Amino acid sequence: MRPRVLTYTYILPSVRLLKRDYTYNAPTSNYPGHVPTSLFQKLFLAAGSGIYSFFDPKRADLIATLGETTAFPFLMERLRDRMLSDPTGRRILRDRPRITSSSIHIDRLLDYPENTIGRTYAEWLKREGVSPDTRAPVRYIDDEECAYVMQRYRECHDFYHAITGLPIIIEGEIALKMFEFANTLIPMTGIGAVLAPLRLKPKQRERLRTIYFPWAIKNGASAKPLINVYWEEILDQDVQDLRDQLGIEKPPDLRELRKKRISRL
Repeated sequence: MRPRVLTYTYILPSVRLLKRDYTYNAPTSNYPGHVPTSLFQKLFLAAGSGIYSFFDPKRADLIATLGETTAFPFLMERLRDRMLSDPTGRRILRDRPRITSSSIHIDRLLDYPENTIGRTYAEWLKREGVSPDTRAPVRYIDDEECAYVMQRYRECHDFYHAITGLPIIIEGEIALKMFEFANTLIPMTGIGAVLAPLRLKPKQRERLRTIYFPWAIKNGASAKPLINVYWEEILDQDVQDLRDQLGIEKPPDLRELRKKRISRL
């Protein structure tokens, strides 16, 4: 049974309480759902969410909080500027599309031809038991446009899984986080990629070090910015054609490597 003191409720007091005790020039609300926080409050939330998400990596709310409170303005502005410098990125910022099961009709995607992006994405969601409706809204990023950029990254995350084939098991998530960090420089992705392997077994860490981290760094750094992909408009495109356009090589099948190792035991 987990000690009471380790629960998120007790470790991370509400922002309302922090705001009452430590004002430190917290900004005003800039968009619906925005929780204005000062630098002190962001650091406090980042530390708490980072520590406890390390011990409980299934807590998506903690990981979301860590991602937002460590998303320093100059880094999010850099990512936004990469969108503004690209015609498709500009359209995404103008249209503000959201990825949900209803907006892209997941069930219909299963009827798409094999090897299309839509079919690949829908089959990956079904295989991994994941829904796009679980992505929490951004709350702690102060700039409204940068908050949307983070929301867009968050909702596109499963597309990154689908086109790379990486599963949601912890090794797959860590490998994808390293890939995302090399491609976006969002701090939380780098933090997760560096610290999360400490919880793994030696063989798992060796697989990441020798196979998946080299793949992630090489492909993430050299690929075109994935934040500029308008996924909703290319669902009928061949997934391998997209990989070629973006400059992404598909990594070895992680589940197959794990099965082969188990069969040798």
